[in-house]
Amino acid sequence: MTKPPRISLAEVARQTGTMLRRGDSRHFVEAQQPTMDDLTESLFFSPGDGRIWLNDQRMLLLHSSAVGHLRRELIDTLGLERARGLLTRAGYVSGARDAQLVRERWPQADAANVFMAGTRLHALEGVVKVTPLAFDFDIDRGTYEGEFLWEHSSEDDEHISAYGLGTEAACWSQVGYATGYVTSLFGQLVIFREVECRAMGASVCRVIGRHAAAWGDISEDLRYLEAKDFRRINAAAEPAPSSPAAPADARGERPAERDGAPAERHAEGRADRQAERHDIVGASSAFNSACHQLARVAATRATVLFTGESGVGKEAFARRLHRISPRAAEPFMAVNCAAIPETLIESELFGVERGAFTGASQSRPGRFERAHGGTLFLDEIGTLSLVSQGKLLRALQEGEIERVGGTRVLEVDVRVVAATNVDLQAEVSAGRFREDLYYRLNVYPIHLPPLRERRDDVPLLMAHFLRREAQRHGRHPTGFTPRAVRAMLHYAFPGNIRELQNLVERGVISAEDGQAIDVAHMFRREQLSDEALLAIGAHGTLRKGAAPAPRLLDLLGEALHPGSAGHVALDAIERQLLREATEAEHGNLAAAARRLGLTRAQLAYRLQRAAQPPAPAG
Repeated sequence: MTKPPRISLAEVARQTGTMLRRGDSRHFVEAQQPTMDDLTESLFFSPGDGRIWLNDQRMLLLHSSAVGHLRRELIDTLGLERARGLLTRAGYVSGARDAQLVRERWPQADAANVFMAGTRLHALEGVVKVTPLAFDFDIDRGTYEGEFLWEHSSEDDEHISAYGLGTEAACWSQVGYATGYVTSLFGQLVIFREVECRAMGASVCRVIGRHAAAWGDISEDLRYLEAKDFRRINAAAEPAPSSPAAPADARGERPAERDGAPAERHAEGRADRQAERHDIVGASSAFNSACHQLARVAATRATVLFTGESGVGKEAFARRLHRISPRAAEPFMAVNCAAIPETLIESELFGVERGAFTGASQSRPGRFERAHGGTLFLDEIGTLSLVSQGKLLRALQEGEIERVGGTRVLEVDVRVVAATNVDLQAEVSAGRFREDLYYRLNVYPIHLPPLRERRDDVPLLMAHFLRREAQRHGRHPTGFTPRAVRAMLHYAFPGNIRELQNLVERGVISAEDGQAIDVAHMFRREQLSDEALLAIGAHGTLRKGAAPAPRLLDLLGEALHPGSAGHVALDAIERQLLREATEAEHGNLAAAARRLGLTRAQLAYRLQRAAQPPAPAG
C-alpha cells in the first residue's frame, strides 16, 4: 500500500483557509519562502551614496575586528556584567527588527520557514552559521522549544582572541538576537540559553530556546535583558504571524508604536481617520532632525515656518506639531492660500458679517475665529498678495481681527503655522513679499528636505502607504518585489512623498490579490534612473540589481546556449517549449496544448514534426 502524499502546513492552510499558528522542524522546507535566495534578493548596495539596505533596514558592513575592539572596550570600561547586558540587548533589538522584516515581506510564508528565516538572516549578515537540530512551537498554547548549533561565530572569534578560553559562554549578542527574533514572532517572551560555547572549549556552540514558563526561574536571563529599557522594547514586540493586530490602548496607540523604533518615529496614532491620514513616517537623519526641532518648539507659542519642495509633507508635520502641543484638544484649521481667490481670502481668514457684500446673507466666522485656542495652518503663504499680507500681519501682531463688513474687534488666541515651497527671502528681495511679515513668520523655521535626500525613509513610507491603501481599496497584495523596492530606492521622486503615495496606490490597484507589487504595477510614464543599485546574486556576488528587465531574445539565448551569447533558432525555441509544456503536464497532451494555446491535434503534429531529424542542406 502506497503512502499518501505528504502535505505541508502551508498547503493545509491554503485548503482550509486557516492561518498557521504552529509548526516544527519537520515542516521546515528549504525550497519554501523565504529561502536564502529570497533573503539575498532583499539586500541592496548603493555604493554611490554610501548606503546598504536589507529590505527597509539600513545596514553596515563592519570589520569583525573593529566590533571585537568595541567589545573589549566595553568589557574593560564597564565590566563584564554591564557589557554583557548592553550587547545582549543590542542583539535583541537586531533580532526584533529582522523579525519585523520577515513578517512584513513574506506574510503568507509557512510558519516554520518564517521562524527559520532568522537563522538564514544571521548567516547572511555574517554573524554565525545556524543549524537547527529540532524545534516545535504552538502559538495558541504558548509553547516553544528549539535547539540549534552555531558555527563560525564571529563573536566567539573576537572573544577568544582577546581573552582566550574561559568558563562562561560568550555569544551574548547572538543570544539576544535569537531571543528578540523569536519573541517578536511568537508574541510572548522566549528565552535562549547557550549551553555549549567555543569560548568554553567546545567544538561548536549549542543553544536551547524555550518559552519563559518552561524555563522556570529566568531571573538570570532577565538580568541581562531588562536593565533599563528592555521592558519597553519587549512591549514593542508585535503579535506573532497570522495573529490579529494588537489592540490599541486608551491613547489610541498600539504597543509597537509607543516605544520601539522605527514605529516611535511615526505620528502618535489617533482613532480618527484625519489623524491617520496625516501620519509622518521616517527613520533618516534628516527626518529625525525635523522631528527633534518639532518636539522642541511644540510646547511653546512660537510661530513656525515650514519650508521645502511641494509634496514633502509640510501639512503632515504641521498637524503633528499641533497634536503634540498643549493646544492638541483645540481646533486645527488648514488654509491653502493658493486655492482661494484674492477677492475671498480676507473673508475666509477673518469672516464676514451679514450684508457686507452681495450674497452675504448671513454672518460667518473666518478661519481665525474657528481656530481660536488652537492652530491655524497657512499653506502656500507665498502666494498671498501684498494687500492680504498686510492684513495678515496686523492679525499676527495684535491678536485681533475684524470681520469683513463688521465694526467689532475680536480677540483671537491662535498659533499660526505657515508653509511655503518658494524662497521667501528671494521673494522679499524681489518685492513680492513683505519683509516685516517674513520676519514675523520666520520665528522658528523648519526645513523639510526632499525625498531624494532622505532615501532611508523610502522603504518605511512604502510599507506605510501599502497598509493604508490596501485597507482603503479592499485589496490584498503581498508586498513589493525586490525589483520594485530597488526601483523605488533609486527613483528621484520629483513629486516627493505625494508622488510616492500615488505610485504605491497605483500598485495596490494594479496588482492582483495575493500578488507582489512589481515595477510595472507602479511606473507608467515616470522615467526610471539608468543607475543601478547592486544586489547579491545567486552565487554570492554583487550584480546590477535594478538593471532593466532582460530582453526575451537574451533570455532564450541564455536558456538554449548557457554560458554563451549563442544565436537563437526558432525551431530550437519551439522544440524547447513543446518539451517543457509536455513535461510540466506529465505527458498529458490535452493539458499541454491548453497551456500553449493549441488544440491537441496541433500539438501532436508539432511534436511529431519536431521528432524528425532536420533535412540535409541542399
